[in-house]
Amino acid sequence: MSIFARLFKVGQAQAHNIVDKLEDPIKLTEQGIRDLKTDLQGAMQGLAEVKGIAIRLGKESEDAQRQAGEYERKAMLLLQRGSDGHLDAAEAERLATQALTQRETASERAAALSKDAEHQNNMVIQLQGKVQQLKSAITTYENELVTLRARAKTAASTKKINQQLANVDSSSTIAMLERMKEKVEEDEALAQAYGEVGQAELSTDTEIDRALAGAQPAAAQDKLQELKARMGIGPGSN
Repeated sequence: MSIFARLFKVGQAQAHNIVDKLEDPIKLTEQGIRDLKTDLQGAMQGLAEVKGIAIRLGKESEDAQRQAGEYERKAMLLLQRGSDGHLDAAEAERLATQALTQRETASERAAALSKDAEHQNNMVIQLQGKVQQLKSAITTYENELVTLRARAKTAASTKKINQQLANVDSSSTIAMLERMKEKVEEDEALAQAYGEVGQAELSTDTEIDRALAGAQPAAAQDKLQELKARMGIGPGSN
């Protein structure tokens, strides 16, 4: 294999290792949960800001509406004073007309602010729905992560056991047992042979001893007869 082919194989293996790490479901799920929590924080912040805007617009609309009511009250008071003679009638009408113009402006502003506040409130409702969805998604994924970790731990243990079983060489183990069996049988046969040889030697010695034991009484009898003859005892001594 050329050096370039070897370098290609090494690079390919490293790429596969990186892909395997990237595709780790636990790490991906953990990262997904972190991303969702970041989105949740952003959504909560946006929700708070939109709520603040809606509240401010609502208050400004109420203030504008109160101003419109105040301008109307002032116009009526001016007309009343002009009618009573406390003010010039023409001047009273001129000022009342200006007050009514301001009332109209304030009313229009109140209506516009109320519309904007309603729009912001609708956005608040939408953001609240998104926040709730994100919370539900985070809870779901966190529960799935607990299950996934347990499954990954079980899978890793099972994989390790299967690898250990796969690495067991049954043929070599059987061959080793057969060799041990043959060796034991050889030792047993040798022990039996030594025992039989020992018994054979013992039997030979026993036969010799028995033969000698049988000869000793005959020799003693001869010596006894010889002794009697010297002593003149026995048949023919008289």
